Amino acid sequence: MVPPTDDGGSPAPIDRPLLEFFRTHLGATEQVANAGITDADGHLELRVTLTPSYYPATVTEATLTVRWYTNDDFKIHYREVHPETTWQCRWDRHPNPHNARDHYHPPPTAPTPGEDASWPDDHRDVLTLVLDEVERRIETLWEE
Repeated sequence: MVPPTDDGGSPAPIDRPLLEFFRTHLGATEQVANAGITDADGHLELRVTLTPSYYPATVTEATLTVRWYTNDDFKIHYREVHPETTWQCRWDRHPNPHNARDHYHPPPTAPTPGEDASWPDDHRDVLTLVLDEVERRIETLWEE
């Protein structure tokens, strides 16, 4: 049994080739202003800055960060910055003491514990699920 982690991480190493695949795929879309692999806080991750023109002016920044591990654990964090608040959520698959391995930290604050969930096995399907949710969020922002 793999021991739980408290930091949203996994006991496996980061899958850099998969992060590079995501970077190439996302970087080729108009919705993405920038996509780069960084070593943030000692964690290798893909950081995606979404194109500001897709959002109303009330959103000053929107980002997606992805950590994907060689055992298919992952952490995908969507975050919007507004003048007075931050709106965020997170899709996770990793061992932890607070939820099932697959779980979701709902908006607007992505609290821990989150909600148990079930994610697809294939990384492309997970990415599609996340991007569809982001698209619905953008539509909601424009309707407000």
